[in-house]
Amino acid sequence: MAQQVYTVSGMTCEHCVSAISSEVSGVAGVEAVDVDLARGQVTVTGDGYTDDEIRAAVDEAGYELVEA
Repeated sequence: MAQQVYTVSGMTCEHCVSAISSEVSGVAGVEAVDVDLARGQVTVTGDGYTDDEIRAAVDEAGYELVEA
């Protein structure tokens, strides 16, 4: 099972954490989502998902992935 860390801009509160967790959890292949509000990072664990799918889910939640 792969694990990928993404940096997200705009997260400021627990509502942000909940919204992102909910959207990213719905992506096919995602097994676990851990949102670190203090670091502005989302750790995604699973197989078969793409960065574009995670980006779209974060966007749907109202936030944006930061380009590495």
